[in-house]
Amino acid sequence: MEITLSRPDITQAERDAVLEVLQTPNLSLGPKLPEFERVMTQYIGSRYAVAVNSGTSALHLCIRAIGLKPGDEVITTPFSFIASSNCILFEGGKPVFVDIHPETWNIDPERIEAAITPRTRAILPVDVFGQVADMPKIRQIADKNGLRVIEDSCEAIGASLNGKMAGTFGDAGVFGFYPNKQITTGEGGMIVTNDDQIRDLAVSMRSQGRGSGSGWLAHERLGYNYRLSDINCAIGIAQIKRVDEILSRRRTSASYYLARLRDEKRISTQKPLPGSQVSWFVMVVRLSDDYSAADRDRILVNLRQQGIGCSNYFPAIHLQPFYAQEFGYRRGQFPICEALCDRTVALPFHGLLREEEVDFACDAFRRLL
Repeated sequence: MEITLSRPDITQAERDAVLEVLQTPNLSLGPKLPEFERVMTQYIGSRYAVAVNSGTSALHLCIRAIGLKPGDEVITTPFSFIASSNCILFEGGKPVFVDIHPETWNIDPERIEAAITPRTRAILPVDVFGQVADMPKIRQIADKNGLRVIEDSCEAIGASLNGKMAGTFGDAGVFGFYPNKQITTGEGGMIVTNDDQIRDLAVSMRSQGRGSGSGWLAHERLGYNYRLSDINCAIGIAQIKRVDEILSRRRTSASYYLARLRDEKRISTQKPLPGSQVSWFVMVVRLSDDYSAADRDRILVNLRQQGIGCSNYFPAIHLQPFYAQEFGYRRGQFPICEALCDRTVALPFHGLLREEEVDFACDAFRRLL
């Protein structure tokens, strides 16, 4: 049996939507772009949405839109995909890492204030693996200290905390639509915000710095080609229309794993905050402290040899070679994150998994434990 680590949930609706666009002259900057943004605002509950070509681009535009300058600091988590920190470096800023909570695996708000300095300009929390960070506490700290908040919800579309949707807690929120995400556009991302200035700057900068009402060759500011084509937007519209169905399927896949691994004492799973609605992105388990990173790596090799897709989600950002060399980070600075990163196993996960595939993966995993 071959089981892929992830798989997009694509139906005839998405294929028909792409063919419809291909029959028009509007492959980019056509009507599907504002339609995608409109359906996103309706789903998320934000005033604005700005579609771009990746979650990374969305983060970068948010960082520029809040006016981050070289040397400014942004507090963030070391347990994330590297883009959540790289976007700060794009503008010459410095990511200031704060260790994570041992149960939620998200940034620990109790550690944030100790990391604030006169150079701190923003907090960039990540809703890791589809579970919203403690955004009410983070927002309270930010407001108290006059800081902006960019919520990285790239892995969390459809998640909520106390009834409030992921992506709506900060000055801006960001979603990603890579094929392993809950919904996909192939490649793509989205900024959601209620802030007029962030929206206007993001719209301008995603398309070479053009201003509102300016001609095609009139550029008011430095910008980028971060546009999302109508082909991608058409896929996104079809996916948003199916989002409840897609998330439900993923919850079902998660329930298969949780039922089979519930009594396994050698692992633990991420613990959501009270009031959380999880949007299942991946199925990541943490090996107990009896296991080393080398043990984990041997398990991954053996799973792959049996045709079972798997990975280590995530390596600690501060120990990535570039960050260690550039900023002098070293092992031991964020011990909770490091202990987790040494022991994570991402098992195959998507909404189209069959029970027998989960049985096969769990049986093999238990044998290796």
